[in-house]
Amino acid sequence: MTEVEKELTGAGSEAESPSLWRQRDFLLLWSGQTVSEMGSAVTHVALPLLAVVALRASTFEVGLLTAATTLAFALIALPAGAMVDGAPKRSVMIVCNLLRLVIVGSVPVAAAFDVLTMAQLYVVAVAAGVCTVFFDIAYQSYVPSLIRPDHLMDANGKLGTTQAFAQLGGPSLGGGLVGVVGAAGALMADALSYAVSVVSVLGIRRPEEPPPVRQADETLRRRITEGLRFVLGHGILRRIVACSATANLFSGMGTALAMVFLVRVLHVSPTLTGLVMAGGAIGGIAGGAFAGRLAKRIGSARIIWVSILVFSAPQVVAAAAWPGWGVLLFPLGWGIAYFAGMVYNIAQVSYRQSVTPPELMGRMNAAVRWVVWGTLPLGGVLGGALGTLIGVRPALWVAFVGSWAAGWLVFFSPLRRMRDVPRPESASTPW
Repeated sequence: MTEVEKELTGAGSEAESPSLWRQRDFLLLWSGQTVSEMGSAVTHVALPLLAVVALRASTFEVGLLTAATTLAFALIALPAGAMVDGAPKRSVMIVCNLLRLVIVGSVPVAAAFDVLTMAQLYVVAVAAGVCTVFFDIAYQSYVPSLIRPDHLMDANGKLGTTQAFAQLGGPSLGGGLVGVVGAAGALMADALSYAVSVVSVLGIRRPEEPPPVRQADETLRRRITEGLRFVLGHGILRRIVACSATANLFSGMGTALAMVFLVRVLHVSPTLTGLVMAGGAIGGIAGGAFAGRLAKRIGSARIIWVSILVFSAPQVVAAAAWPGWGVLLFPLGWGIAYFAGMVYNIAQVSYRQSVTPPELMGRMNAAVRWVVWGTLPLGGVLGGALGTLIGVRPALWVAFVGSWAAGWLVFFSPLRRMRDVPRPESASTPW
């Protein structure tokens, strides 16, 4: 059977093997990342609160601080992917978490000595963001080398559930910690979470394959170009990137409009908006928990387009919500959107990891993130402009319908003829 035939039929994609619950190394990685994700969610609340309460920052300054946390993804994701491919992924993860421990931990120390400034918060946001870029690329590239190929969907599902759970519980935990120990003290909890992650990764026993030896004439620019060429030259990966970028553009619109819609159109009190928005996190947790089972039933490749065109279709009910009991349509639709989005992300990440050679894994992940994350802020700007021109509710309809329609980009691709994800390139690794 040829490689093309294997890819179209999904031959050998779901062999029986022991559960991830009995794989010590994965459980260490997962548990450490769970603690770290919760810590990061706490910082998302505590950092702007610290700027507002302790430093009396203006709205513009807080906006700059928020932008600074994600600036690194736009600026250094591509070179970071090239550098990660040339280094041991596990070592990159450990170094990044140690650096984040020091960087984030510097804030409560400065606050204790009453020398904290907005300038330091900007530096911390950017520096921690740089470490996060390197860590995330290494982390996503490391998972396929740690587990069996037939466990990718299950592993990505568990990791996705952790992320969604942190989005649900992290802000509440952050708010509670801020109330008990102050915003600076809450940031110390995040710093300590990185220490837990370092210990967890250090405990992994499975040796990592050494990175390929770089050629003498292999420049950073050439390595970045190879990663982009691989992603854009692969028929299915190119469609997945286009679908994800388009969906993120319209999701960014929806996120920008959601709060305005709830408060000004549905007349939800500010104290209840967080509870209503929690429907998204609950949907994400459910998506992560059921993604693996759905993939086995529907097909681990087929579910990439099914998750958007079928599962996410009912999300539009959120835009039909009205004041009173009709408000409940919003968390229902929001939760459906997050459920479908989580299933889609788990499936497409597993596919990307399966078809990418190990020596290109970091550059592939970096190239994809650079494109698909870049549309999120554009969506926010577009949502604000469209909401002003045609109204908040019509703009929200556009956002939900647009994110659903992005699924046609992967439907009209070879994925439509595939049931299961093919075996990863690393499948030859002895297990």
